[in-house]
Order: sequence, then structure tokens, then C-alpha cells
Amino acid sequence: MAVRLRLKRTGRKNRPFYRIGAFHHTRRRDGKPVEDLGWYDPLEKDRAKGFELNVERAKYWLSHGAIPSHTVRSMLKLRGVQANRG
Repeated sequence: MAVRLRLKRTGRKNRPFYRIGAFHHTRRRDGKPVEDLGWYDPLEKDRAKGFELNVERAKYWLSHGAIPSHTVRSMLKLRGVQANRG
């Protein structure tokens, strides 16, 4: 099963909020994830409070061949997780 780590947009108009999740590669952007890994609020002023990520589960998915999107890759890097290029 090909899994991607990417963002799912929620929230209302002009107030985005994203859930970070592990998705099957054929699922649509706002589809059902295999597993939720955290959240991201782009409008939060304090970058440290702007997102939460379950690092252990993210490492698990990466070790099983999951490919992160560019945005999720940068979030992983902020948390000290090395993601291989996919």
C-alpha cells in the first residue's frame, strides 16, 4: 500500500486549518486518512504553537515507506525527524 503523509484542509472560509495525516495515495485531498498524525494552524502567530505532530507515528510511517509532501517534510524537519526524499 502506497502511503503519503500530507495535509487535509478543514476550517471555514478565510480561516484554514489543516490535519496532518497518513493517506493512501489514491485518496482525495480531503478524504479519509489511514491515520491522523496531528494538526497545523497557519494563522497562529507563534510558530511553536502553530502545529502538533505525533512524531513516533510519523517515524513509523516513514520507516514503512510513506512519502511526505513538501510541507509535511518541512514540519518533520522542524521536529527533528529526517525524511528521505520520495
